[in-house]
Amino acid sequence: MAKNHIQRGSTITVVAPADVLSGGGVLVGDIFGVAQHDALSGAPVEIKVDEVWELAKTSAQAWASVGLPIYWDASGKVVTTTASTNKLIGVNLAVAANPSDTGIVRLNGIFAAPSAAQMDAGDA
Repeated sequence: MAKNHIQRGSTITVVAPADVLSGGGVLVGDIFGVAQHDALSGAPVEIKVDEVWELAKTSAQAWASVGLPIYWDASGKVVTTTASTNKLIGVNLAVAANPSDTGIVRLNGIFAAPSAAQMDAGDA
C-alpha cells in the first residue's frame, strides 16, 4: 500500500454534532453516516458511510417502490423521500408501509449531493 494511504474510508471519525446513540444517523457538513457507538455532542464518533442499514424513517410516509432517493431530515433525525432542504444520503432497498417506523437504506458514501430543491435555491 502507498505510504500516503490513511485509511479505507468506509468508517471515519467525526465530531458528534449532537448526542447520538449507536445506529443513529450523523450528519456533519455533507458527510452522512451511521454511528458505530454512543457519543455525546462534541465527542469523537466513528460513523459508517456506506453499506445497508435499517434506519428510523418518517412514519407517515409510504415507500411504494425500491430505488427511491432517500434524504436525511436532520431536524427530525429520520430518513425521508422528501428532498426539500434535506441531504441526499442513498436509496431505499425495500418498500415501506405508511405507517412504519423504519426503512432499509443503502448509503451512497461520504458526499451527500444537493437535492434539486437545494440547487434551485442556490440559483436564486
